[in-house]
Amino acid sequence: MKKKNITILIVDDEPDILEILSYNLSQEGYNVFTEDNGAKALKTAKKIKPQLIILDVMMPEMDGIEACELMRKEKSLDNTVIAFLTARGEDYSQVAGFEAGADDYITKPIKPKVFVSKVKSLLRRFKSSKNEKQIYKVGSITINKDEYKVIKDKVEMPLPRKEFELLTLLTSEPGKVFKREVILDRVWGNDVVVGGRTIDVHIRKLREKLGDKSFKTIKGVGYKFVI
Repeated sequence: MKKKNITILIVDDEPDILEILSYNLSQEGYNVFTEDNGAKALKTAKKIKPQLIILDVMMPEMDGIEACELMRKEKSLDNTVIAFLTARGEDYSQVAGFEAGADDYITKPIKPKVFVSKVKSLLRRFKSSKNEKQIYKVGSITINKDEYKVIKDKVEMPLPRKEFELLTLLTSEPGKVFKREVILDRVWGNDVVVGGRTIDVHIRKLREKLGDKSFKTIKGVGYKFVI
């Protein structure tokens, strides 16, 4: 995927941050759009359909959490990667962001070179997911990795990207116990620092949508999917 074909939307109410981040990404050859609040971002996202959206959490009119929740309801944005900008120590924002459907978060302040590297990492996920073409069934659940679709009992169940990736990992080997550190590495990547609570939040969401009996907790170890 050539960079000139990659569109990124950055949303932040601080002009200086928008200028610095957009400049560095533009220098890398990406198509960069910016907005200063969640309401505008939602309209722009529906129009340009970016591969990546970077959302600040605290913004006027509509904050990043609400904007993310609405974006995840848009079919045209199903494959868009969404990452939050959060200040250091805002653990509550990170958890809220994942619950809203975010794929990742970027802690600020962040150095431009580190930011660009982080963006490249996020976009690799988008590219790899688009290259996967696999449909398989586990129990009453059908998973289409190519289209990011999950169907249970003939009903499609929309899942945010991270929930989907966690589900595909656990269902790749039903009955196998995946250790927490393995889940963090395979779903969130080595370049992301998240706590164990993040996994618990996503498991809870999957249980609510797909049934509690399918996901087993192995205390002190991790999780497994059972048919």
